[in-house]
Amino acid sequence: MKHFLNTQDWSRTELDALLADAARFKREKAGDALKGKSIALVFFNPSMRTRTSFELGAFQLGGHAIVLQPGKDAWPIEFNLGTVMDGDTEEHIKEVARVLGRYVDLIGVRAFPKFVDWQHDRQDSVLKAFADYSTVPVINMETITHPCQELAHVLALQEHFGSSDLRGRKYVLTWTWHPKPLNTAVANSALTIATRMGMDVTLLCPSEDYILDPRYLGWARDNVAESGGSLTVSHDIVSAYAGADVVYAKSWGALPYFGNWGPEKPIRDQFKHFIVDEAKMALTNNGVFSHCLPLRRNVKATDAVMDSPRCIAIDEAENRLHVQKAVMAALVGSHDGRDS
Repeated sequence: MKHFLNTQDWSRTELDALLADAARFKREKAGDALKGKSIALVFFNPSMRTRTSFELGAFQLGGHAIVLQPGKDAWPIEFNLGTVMDGDTEEHIKEVARVLGRYVDLIGVRAFPKFVDWQHDRQDSVLKAFADYSTVPVINMETITHPCQELAHVLALQEHFGSSDLRGRKYVLTWTWHPKPLNTAVANSALTIATRMGMDVTLLCPSEDYILDPRYLGWARDNVAESGGSLTVSHDIVSAYAGADVVYAKSWGALPYFGNWGPEKPIRDQFKHFIVDEAKMALTNNGVFSHCLPLRRNVKATDAVMDSPRCIAIDEAENRLHVQKAVMAALVGSHDGRDS
């Protein structure tokens, strides 16, 4: 049985097959790959694109999606082992995952960090618990990484450049200011997939405080060694943007201040000039711009950048539907039994 927790767990051949299937699903809207199958979508955090694309994708392939929100329309779940459950949680993940596995063929999980202790949050314990105890494949719908977003992003780039081969493209993953410290999931994933595709990747951030977790930098370096390309960490806006083919923007909080955001805010507020604007995009090689959405206009990127024909954020968002179909179709065939 195979899960979809991170793209790093899948071979390049497998990822290419998912992307090819997603392109096919984009051409052929309806199908029967999930006929008679079902998926439980477990949301611990809000969603718009993820929920819509998974629900609609299952429907278009003949399947059925059930949305569950623990603590709202489902019982609160306990994840720690050995806990005396005399608090707010009503049932343990050991029972939740196994019972859902008796009902459905797939389980999707969306669970953001708690933003208290990064050493705890980086363990991705909620997602891993579902994967450990589930008897059916589990899909990461965003935790501390966002692998479905990675595939949608790459598919949009392949469509724009007219080739599945993205090697040699200069790719800039740039930090942008936001009034709140945000999850690093999309940045972790963008760094992972861009290096996996062999691009020349620059991670642009204001200072060392905003460099991503060593795990994902390690994955990126491993990917460069395997796929070619390069990885550069930069704090210089002009040299980072110069000659870029792709600019991908994301906001995230500084990990040294994780859970203690008060001292981080005045530091972060010095870097509002990292906004993606026309002047920065003019430094690129007629580069394309994208973002995972939602995006605060004139905070992360200007109206002119978002409304430019070089912006492919809407294409990327549409592709969430198609890659979700590809992932579900691939996983549903990997498991043919139930817990007994």
